[in-house]
Amino acid sequence: MCSVGSDNSWSYKWYNDRTDNVVSQSVRHTITGETLTISRAAESDQGQYWCQGEIQSRSISSIISDSVTITVNALPVASVSVSPQGLLYSGDTVSLQCVIPDYTDWTYYWSKDNKHLPDETSKVIDITIHITQTGLVGQYRCEGTRTDQPQRSQPSDDITIIVTALPKATLTVEPNPVFPGETVTLMCSVGSDSIWNYQWYKDRNDNVVSQSVRHTITRDTLTISRAAESDQGLYWCQGEIQSRSISSIISDSVTITLNALPRASVSISPQFDLYPGDRVTLQCDISDYTDWTYYWFIDNQLLPSQTRKTITISLPDQAGQYQCVGMRRGRPQKSYYSSALPIIVTALPKTTLTVKPNPAYPGETVTLMCSVESYSSWNYQWYKDRNDNVVSQSDRHTITGDTLTISRAAESDQGQYWCEGNRVSRPTSSQPSNAITLTVKDSHPTAALSSDKEDVFTGDSVTLSCNVESSGWKFYWYRHRPDSTRVTTTSGYSYTLSRLSVSDGGQYWCRAGRGDPVYYTLYSDPVQINITERPVAVLILQPNWTQIFIRETVTMRCDIQGGGDTDWDYRWYKKGQLFSPFNTKPEYRISPAYWSNSSSYTCVGVKRNKLSKISEAVQLTVSDQPQPVLSISPQWLNPGASVMLSCGVKELSTDWRFSWYRTVPYRVGLPSLSDKSYSLQPLSDNVTSEDSYTLIPAGAAPTGGYVCRAGRGDPVYYTLYSEPQFLWSGDLHPSVSLTVNPNRTQHFTSKSLSLICELKGNSTGWRLKRYTETAWQSQCPSTWRSITKSTCTITSLDTWYSGVFWCESGSGEYSNAVNITVNDGDVILESPVHPVTEGDSVTLTCVFRYQETNPKLKTDFYKDGVLIKNETTGEMTIPTVSKSDEGFYKCKSGEGESPESWVAVRVSPVVSPGSSTSVLVGVVVGLVVAGVLLVILLVLLWRYQNRKGSRFNRIFWPPQPQSTNQDPQQDQGSGYTHQQHGDTNIYDTIHPSDNNDNDAAGASAAGPSHVTYAQIQLKKLDKKKKEKRNYPQENPVYSEVKTGKATAAGPVDVTYAEVDLQKKVKAKKKRETATPPEAESVYSLVKPYTAPAAGPVDVTYAEVDLQKRAKVKKKRERATPPEADSVYSRLKPRSCPGP
Repeated sequence: MCSVGSDNSWSYKWYNDRTDNVVSQSVRHTITGETLTISRAAESDQGQYWCQGEIQSRSISSIISDSVTITVNALPVASVSVSPQGLLYSGDTVSLQCVIPDYTDWTYYWSKDNKHLPDETSKVIDITIHITQTGLVGQYRCEGTRTDQPQRSQPSDDITIIVTALPKATLTVEPNPVFPGETVTLMCSVGSDSIWNYQWYKDRNDNVVSQSVRHTITRDTLTISRAAESDQGLYWCQGEIQSRSISSIISDSVTITLNALPRASVSISPQFDLYPGDRVTLQCDISDYTDWTYYWFIDNQLLPSQTRKTITISLPDQAGQYQCVGMRRGRPQKSYYSSALPIIVTALPKTTLTVKPNPAYPGETVTLMCSVESYSSWNYQWYKDRNDNVVSQSDRHTITGDTLTISRAAESDQGQYWCEGNRVSRPTSSQPSNAITLTVKDSHPTAALSSDKEDVFTGDSVTLSCNVESSGWKFYWYRHRPDSTRVTTTSGYSYTLSRLSVSDGGQYWCRAGRGDPVYYTLYSDPVQINITERPVAVLILQPNWTQIFIRETVTMRCDIQGGGDTDWDYRWYKKGQLFSPFNTKPEYRISPAYWSNSSSYTCVGVKRNKLSKISEAVQLTVSDQPQPVLSISPQWLNPGASVMLSCGVKELSTDWRFSWYRTVPYRVGLPSLSDKSYSLQPLSDNVTSEDSYTLIPAGAAPTGGYVCRAGRGDPVYYTLYSEPQFLWSGDLHPSVSLTVNPNRTQHFTSKSLSLICELKGNSTGWRLKRYTETAWQSQCPSTWRSITKSTCTITSLDTWYSGVFWCESGSGEYSNAVNITVNDGDVILESPVHPVTEGDSVTLTCVFRYQETNPKLKTDFYKDGVLIKNETTGEMTIPTVSKSDEGFYKCKSGEGESPESWVAVRVSPVVSPGSSTSVLVGVVVGLVVAGVLLVILLVLLWRYQNRKGSRFNRIFWPPQPQSTNQDPQQDQGSGYTHQQHGDTNIYDTIHPSDNNDNDAAGASAAGPSHVTYAQIQLKKLDKKKKEKRNYPQENPVYSEVKTGKATAAGPVDVTYAEVDLQKKVKAKKKRETATPPEAESVYSLVKPYTAPAAGPVDVTYAEVDLQKRAKVKKKRERATPPEADSVYSRLKPRSCPGP
């Protein structure tokens, strides 16, 4: 750019190197105003440049500018480097790098075969050559451009990429075939290029041969040392350039063959059994090839001096295992070793010498016998003391075959003897026998007799031992005298006498003998054997209980009978196993006993080495602590009657004593039940030997709970307490009474029931109790009841609420009990809750679940299972109840059947007679009674005769089972008497009549009086033999009359009589006491009742029995009621008008 001041009227002219070389406009030179632009500067553009301004219109020129020299530097030249260098192969990857010296930040342009490669702008490009491609790949060049000067480089020269085909590897093997132990060299080559590495293969493509002890790989060479059979096979190789992942073509395979080495063998001559002193020749034979050098080995040790094919050895010094091997210069250079040949020297047959007897006694015959263990046809030579002292035949020395016999042995025959065998064939001699020293004693032998026991029991055994110096003897045994006939002969020195009896005792002798003829010892001294009967052990239990209970104490005593009581020890056995091997005391105590002690026990006595007979086994059984079972009969109290408590221990055991208790509220310090529900208060006469206890009510009723337990032994072992059982009463208690609402014993399920303890007086602390199988206390929890003061309400009944309920105070008092039955059916019977009194009116109502308010059911009523009445109103009324009305009642209608309920009847109180008496009144009454009795007897006799055919009106009624629903008063106060005839019960009851009955004809019209009723039973006894009664005549009539006192103005005591008509029968046994008649008798028991007139008057009732006596075998202990086919009359009272 050229400028002259600021005037823009100038134009400019440009000069290069010379003033006459004006730069003009051209392709690369552009002049615009004051600017000259040279495009694509080249080396020709170098030089000095200057300019000059001019104003052409005025022909004015400026002064020429200073010159400026333009220098054109050369562009950088690009070049291409190739990696890898050298030959390129198919599958190769080639890297081309564009190198431009100087400057940086080039952008690279690549061309192939003069064609721009637009995708390649990196300095380095990779060209992958396909595995199948060969020859020319192409010509490549590059150049660079940049933003700053210089902006471009010169293009590189063209690089030609040529691909060579993959070469094939060549494999050579030397030597092949090969012998074992030789070295094999395998060489692999791929052209002349040294960049190749080599991979070796055997038999399979995946079996690459790797470096090992015998395989060495060095570049192109694989060396196999000490070739073996395992080296045989196909081998091939392959070259690879690992850095370029190029592999050559695999070489052709070469099979390496391993030829076996020649095998050496050893032969021996001669071939037979070898004995010490023999010489043999050994020869080494090697098949194929010649010029062998031989090497010999004995027991794996080289024999250096032996290199010939054959060698000779002497026996037995050179015996052993022999081998040979061959060596040569050519291939193969050696043979296999021969198999080891054992050179075995057979020892000469062994000679055995036996001398019998030894030692010998003077005059005895000695036999020496020589034998060789193998072969036959031996002759024998005998030696004594020295090798040159051969024993020859003489008058006392006889040689027969293998035997030398010395007769009448003497001291001169002592010494060492041996023998040797000789024969014609091999082996020709035997080894000499071992020398045996013959000893000849200087005296006659003596037998010594001993015994292992001297005092024994029968059944034992005794062993006698007869000892004599030296051996070979037979033994002779004698008893009582040595010159007696021998007992036995044994080959051994001992003689055992087994299962001895007393008769086997006495003195025994022995002596010994041997040889033929027999040479005897002297007799032994005698031995005395004493035999006594074996004592017997007897095991006794103390106490003698075979069944005991856990933690009880038992002592076993072992008594030795027949053996004295001293010096015995004792062994105890359990199930035959010894558990106490040594015990000096005869007693063994088990305390406390446990279940593990249950077993069979025996004992035996031991005195030194003698045993008694073992005792008989005693079986001991240990059981759990027993719990007795308490039963109460009756369980419902009948006023004035006794109650029986029975305590049963069901385990088979004896010697129990029983303790009796009444339950009281729990108190600390008193014996109590395990659950602390009750404490226990002993009854009077608390401990009894009997298992029953009779309660006789006195004063307050003995209702409540009772418990028992049993104990035995010293110290006393107690059972558990029994579960409590309860004695109930239906009568109201003066302190408290239990009432129920609704007031009945049967109730429907899902209905409510209130139980009320009505307190009287100051009694407090009452609790409601219920009994099912066991009693338990009810606190009336709100979950199923509600309680207000003394009332407990069950809001929704269920059948499991059935049971006996009562109230119990904190001090142990009991209310009446109520038996509640909850029925899930549709019908119940409404009956009195408490006992009713004789003479009261009782109404029974059959209630339907869904018609309780207005029951109008057609109903059948049953008593004790028998239909008694049909009602259309659902109700049955008994206007005047009596004791005979007591029983189980139920009702049945079309809606269903009710459970049974017990209706109890309380007897009216009897007024006691006055204390005043009158003899006159007594006599009058007595006459009246006698008249009444006579009438009654006549009536009863008449009825008895009629009843023998008709049995009256019979009711066949099975016995009622005992349950909490049954009032046991039926057994004591009922109008029914339960008799058995076979399997049928026969009852007849005469019920009280109405007021106009003839039975009341004799009663006073002025007021009520007691009437008479009769209960009559006809009874036929089984025929039994009975004891003879001590009655004076066959058909007696007797009367027992008891008197009282009476006055006209007051009560009068009357007389009753008991009359018996009997037919005497013969009996085999004498009776102890007179008893009531048992067959075809009539008796009358008169009991007083009181009826008002001017004053109380006692009247009479009678009970009469007509019986036929039968013979009985056994003696009767006491009077009993008649048992079958009898007639009874019992008079029941009723009221009628006075006189």
